[in-house]
Amino acid sequence: MKKIILVGAGGHCKSSIDVIEKEKKYKIVGLVDSKKKGYFLKYKILGKDNQLKNFLKVAKYALVTVGQIKNYSIRLELFKKLISCNFIAPSIISPLSFFSKYSSIKNGSIIMHKCSVNAGSVIGKNCIINTGSIIEHDVFVGNNCHISTGVILNGNVKIGNNTFIGSGTIVKNKVTIGKNCIIGMKKVIKKNIKDNCVIK
Repeated sequence: MKKIILVGAGGHCKSSIDVIEKEKKYKIVGLVDSKKKGYFLKYKILGKDNQLKNFLKVAKYALVTVGQIKNYSIRLELFKKLISCNFIAPSIISPLSFFSKYSSIKNGSIIMHKCSVNAGSVIGKNCIINTGSIIEHDVFVGNNCHISTGVILNGNVKIGNNTFIGSGTIVKNKVTIGKNCIIGMKKVIKKNIKDNCVIK
């Protein structure tokens, strides 16, 4: 298996570890976190974010495992940092999810357990497609987005960069949600949403 380092040791990291262990393509050799020391679950914390470049000798693959709800900037900055340090950010797909061979996923993104990503969909860089989400045909998800647990994005939906969609939200087919948006839990989105909007 290829060796990988995880950047961020919190709740989302725990779920990501489960997915990576289940996929069996990457061996986790340690974690990086700015605040924690010692071990996280069974994995050693190697050091802090500002020491990332030092760990290239340990593994050439790295994944951002910090979550994203109200603030997208932390994940984005960590992603930029690991790329600038010449790590490879792989895409991770849970074997307990369905991911169409006619869809695509870009580097640094993770598909959690029990998701469906149907034909013609595109998942951008550094995204979280969280547990139980349904991404229907021909959906476009921009870079650095978090599609939270149990979300349904119907056919031809478009999601702009850096946007968060809350748990249980349903987005009607052909609707576009702009970049830098925050959509709360259990919303039903039937009309286009402009950039930088917050729907509570």
